[in-house]
Amino acid sequence: MSLDHPSPKSYAMIIGGKPVLPAKTFEVTNPATGEVVGLAPQGTKADAEAAIAAARAAFPAWAATPDEERAALCHAIAEKLDAHADELARLITMEQGKPLGGVGSRFEVGGSSAWCHFTAEQKLAIEVIADDEKGRVELHRKPLGVVASVTPWNWPMLIATWHILPAIRTGNTVVSKPSPYTPLSTLRYVELMNEVLPAGVVNVICSDETEDNLGAELSAAKGVNKIVFTGSIPTGMKVAAAAAPTMKRMTLELGGNDAGIVMPDVDPKAIAEGLFWSAFINMGQTCAALKRLYVHEDVHDAVCEALADYVRNIPMGPGLEDSSIMGPVANQMQFDKVAALVADAATKGTVLTGGAPGEGLFFPLTLISGLDNGVPLVDEEQFGPALPIIKFKTVDEAIEKANAGDAALGGSVWSADIDAAKAIGDRLDCGTVWINQHGMTRPDTPFGGRKMSGVGVEFGQDGLNAYTDIQAVIV
Repeated sequence: MSLDHPSPKSYAMIIGGKPVLPAKTFEVTNPATGEVVGLAPQGTKADAEAAIAAARAAFPAWAATPDEERAALCHAIAEKLDAHADELARLITMEQGKPLGGVGSRFEVGGSSAWCHFTAEQKLAIEVIADDEKGRVELHRKPLGVVASVTPWNWPMLIATWHILPAIRTGNTVVSKPSPYTPLSTLRYVELMNEVLPAGVVNVICSDETEDNLGAELSAAKGVNKIVFTGSIPTGMKVAAAAAPTMKRMTLELGGNDAGIVMPDVDPKAIAEGLFWSAFINMGQTCAALKRLYVHEDVHDAVCEALADYVRNIPMGPGLEDSSIMGPVANQMQFDKVAALVADAATKGTVLTGGAPGEGLFFPLTLISGLDNGVPLVDEEQFGPALPIIKFKTVDEAIEKANAGDAALGGSVWSADIDAAKAIGDRLDCGTVWINQHGMTRPDTPFGGRKMSGVGVEFGQDGLNAYTDIQAVIV
């Protein structure tokens, strides 16, 4: 007997406040099961142009909207998220793979709502830099125009929030383009935004990039005033090159290969949980996750043992099952990269947990000790559930190795001596240093990378200001 299965739902782009369903679609699958969970619209270059035109048409009125009204509408977006939280969380889990509970999809939706509320309360104050007998000088901040947002697949809704909310809070309009691996939650998110925002303020387009590369179109488009991109360093370089001829403003949050340094005065069992979540949050698929762990020789073996004991007790399974704490790797491309790096590292070090690929896209949580700089798993950003552990003797050695490489997003120091840890952190060449934690971002704290980990910052007042240009008024 055959059973009838409902056809996957088709999702629409939103352009000028209206749903747009192109003739072609592409399938979005659940990485845990391979099941088709939705059909995403195959947008074209013409759709990108229409979205930019809609955003440009909406810009003058939105920029002139009173500040208090824009703030209230940002709060209203958060309320929409809260009202549809379960729907959105399930959608994220089905297309990205992360579990519903814990630091998973419900956490992502809740974090997006909280970020909306925080951004709504931010202000762009006029700065007076001189007021004397020679005259008065004020600095005013003006919205840029149309902001293009290109987001990745690891935190699809949260990163869309990080891009879109400060843009509209400061009076800009937006064209959003989500990853083809996880477009559905963003398409639905922008649809909900358009239930409260004026038409054209936030638009969303989508494609699987096999025909028209809409990210490239937005990066090069003359009608776009700023590009905000979160993703890999190689793709960020392409975005920057495409944006250069039109002198777009850019915020690029690129890859990180974050190092943690564990000092000999720690209690290995006490820090095991913190180390685990720092490295394996979202299956390690987080730009600011802990990617390399340097452990002092005096506590190396004890830290390895405590961390391995913790890892062995973490259940893995499909994200829609309540018992799952970890889910699959989000897509085949990333799974293959992690598998190759781990296979190479396994021949050069000691596999403490995991190591061999599981069924489908499930990759076991992997710890490998006995490695050093020069091994690809240490030198390259794995962006997955595998952590290399490197033994060191001196602080100078650990700092030198931690600072090696082109990525410089974040770093951490783990020690019972906070002042000593801060002194070590001061020598780390990275955008953020955490003490006895790693990777937790805050809406009030600027976040960005050094070296090739990005251009500009997000979050806090500096991140809000990045969506504006300065106009000096001299009286």
